[in-house]
Amino acid sequence: MPHRLAESKNLLTELIARYRHRVDFLALRLEESEGTSILLRGDRVETLSEAISRGGQVRACYKGGWGFASFNQLSSLAERIEDAIAAARLVGTEETQLAPIAPIQDSYTLPLVGSDPRHIPLSEKKQLCDRYNEILRSNAEIASTSVRYHDSNQSILLVTSEGTAIEQSWADMEMRFAATARRGEIVQTGRETTGSRKAYEDLAHLNTRVQSAADRAIEALSLPPVKGNTYTVVIDPILSGLFVHEAFGHLSEADMTYENPDLLEVMSLGKQFGTPDLQIFDGAAPISETTAGECHRGSYRYDDEGTPATTTQLIRDGVLVGRLHSRETAGKLGEEPTGNARCLNYHYPPIVRMTNTWIGRGNTPVARLLEGIEEGVYASNWLGGMTNGEMFTFSAGEARMIRNGQLAEPVRDVTLSGNVFKTLANIEAIGNDFQWDESGGCGKGGQSGLPVGCGAPSLRIREVVVGGEAIEFE
Repeated sequence: MPHRLAESKNLLTELIARYRHRVDFLALRLEESEGTSILLRGDRVETLSEAISRGGQVRACYKGGWGFASFNQLSSLAERIEDAIAAARLVGTEETQLAPIAPIQDSYTLPLVGSDPRHIPLSEKKQLCDRYNEILRSNAEIASTSVRYHDSNQSILLVTSEGTAIEQSWADMEMRFAATARRGEIVQTGRETTGSRKAYEDLAHLNTRVQSAADRAIEALSLPPVKGNTYTVVIDPILSGLFVHEAFGHLSEADMTYENPDLLEVMSLGKQFGTPDLQIFDGAAPISETTAGECHRGSYRYDDEGTPATTTQLIRDGVLVGRLHSRETAGKLGEEPTGNARCLNYHYPPIVRMTNTWIGRGNTPVARLLEGIEEGVYASNWLGGMTNGEMFTFSAGEARMIRNGQLAEPVRDVTLSGNVFKTLANIEAIGNDFQWDESGGCGKGGQSGLPVGCGAPSLRIREVVVGGEAIEFE
């Protein structure tokens, strides 16, 4: 495959013209990516690699049936088109329902405000990881550590039978840190994760955050576990962001609803889910033409079907008003496409995925969120969690008791559990602070690690079940 995808545009256009009459829809995607992966565990280097990947995919739709094929050799593209068309015609028995979009011809690169990771030597990236690893290992009670670094530059060419031809590229970077402390039978872990689509420098000045992960692990060894109970809790913006993504965001993905009549009824547009000051959004847009200042981990100009990125309000004044769509889910539900069809890479077909998901800033000063709470829990940062439909369980990275409206003693092993719809209804106050968390790597449908962003203010929520053992993301 040529290094410059633009050189292949004519070939893809010719193949589209040759095969388009055999299906209702045909899309060809070529992709080039190059990146670095580093993994340190304790004093061992487990991964140290630079890689280049080139390949592509074919998607064909006929009478509502989809065929998919991926490839690594451009010379095999015609055969893969034949394979995808044959599969689509084999399973298609109904009607192709794709929400219409205008054909687009465009070339777009997500702008950086600092260094491109491709311009940083591997040795310098390794030194950065070594520095952070030494910080994590600086205390004798730290039993194990891990430092993960990953960057990727992706370039994509998408050509469809409807006349769309889009070239799009971006850089994405992520680091993950973990320190596990042990004292006898007690084991505690501190974690930090961050990422960027703006600049390598965003990962180069994290000493304080890395030290904090190790300090939290050690400090937690001496803390008492929280007493399990139902409390009013106050959660910081980072934990609020995890909540809106994991507990509510996935339920907003329309492929979860149009295939499940019961969930579609629960997630009926117009249903009241929260107080009138609750606003929830998702969107890869807006993106400035000249600066990455508005870019987050889930930002792009076009999704992987060529639909322009949008900002979708999911909850307005506490009422469900929107959901996230691919062209197919929008077509089947009679709604507008939102630009949320995404794939991890050319090995996978696009499915409905979140981008940057956030809760709008509220009006309550953060200090007042504690007022009137005789006994409660303040939880911040995240250690891990899981969701199962409308039920969730999250582990806090740090926590303190709230007593008589004031922060009191720190505690450990704090998990927050509940039903997302009841929890939304139980939000008593929304803070006037706000913070973006760029640490997200979302998993769904076998496609794990898709970059996303989460943002939120602090929240005060009544009747949250607190207790249990910590659940950690790996």
